[in-house]
Amino acid sequence: MAALVKDPENIRLGIIGMTEGNGHPYSWSAIFNSYDMDAMTRECPFPGIPEYLNKEDHTSMGIPGARVAMVYCDDRKDAEHVSRLSLVPEIADRPEEMIGKVDAVIIATDKGFEHRARALPFIEAGVPLFIDKPLCDNLEDLAFFKSHVEKGVPLISSSSMRYCKEIAPWFHGKYNEVGELRFITMTMPKKWETYGIHALEALCAVTGCGYISIRNTGDEKRNICHLKHKKGFDAVIANSSDMLYNPVISLTGTKGAFNIVIKDSYTSFRNQMLAFVDYLRSGTPPMPFSETEELMKLVAGGIESRLRNGAEIFI
Repeated sequence: MAALVKDPENIRLGIIGMTEGNGHPYSWSAIFNSYDMDAMTRECPFPGIPEYLNKEDHTSMGIPGARVAMVYCDDRKDAEHVSRLSLVPEIADRPEEMIGKVDAVIIATDKGFEHRARALPFIEAGVPLFIDKPLCDNLEDLAFFKSHVEKGVPLISSSSMRYCKEIAPWFHGKYNEVGELRFITMTMPKKWETYGIHALEALCAVTGCGYISIRNTGDEKRNICHLKHKKGFDAVIANSSDMLYNPVISLTGTKGAFNIVIKDSYTSFRNQMLAFVDYLRSGTPPMPFSETEELMKLVAGGIESRLRNGAEIFI
């Protein structure tokens, strides 16, 4: 595979945001560019962001050879604020202004139903994309993205949960101490449409893909999803809108049980952005699109099952 950018050691990125409850343009830009610590601490509308940024070594922050050079938000005032706090030098009045000025674009919004429209100008221009989770929340948009990936369009999408340091020792089936897995659970707050993918991708990172069905017996504020895996174990995700954000994965097998408690948001986000930069430099995606496809089918399946009063949806 070949690099997707002209100068792999001097990558200029554009970032697009922001949606309600999602401040990634602040945090991801800071991970690349560093940030104004005093202003971020006092002014960031998402207090969790300076909380985890300020735990890191401010002087060594950044990803060598890559910077966020432009920012666009639907509300220009948001873009101006991100620019000042996260040291982004240029503001775009329209997303399309980034074409020809940056090497790749991060779509840092988490409303899956918007991503097709947000991505289209860059797909048509051949600009490499990272699209925040979930890539989409319906099968029609999934078919759209899949067809373009099959044509060689450079785009990837993931949840940061895939890159958690707490999950790394267990990645893709490294759970011998619990024996043969029988049951796995995870908790997750907020909406299924935006945060369900965090739990789904965390589970897939631990177990590997191969989920064959999903059943959602909850409602819009309390999604309780039962998944079945081809290896014969069951998984349950409890996704409640007002649940504390303290993700815990519990594994139980034939020989033992173990809890994975996820705490380090900064490292997972940084690893996620490093994976995108590595993709731009190598042309090799960090995971096959087939994994993203299965995850999006589970997101959409959870919505369909809820609308169908808990029907089992086969993937």
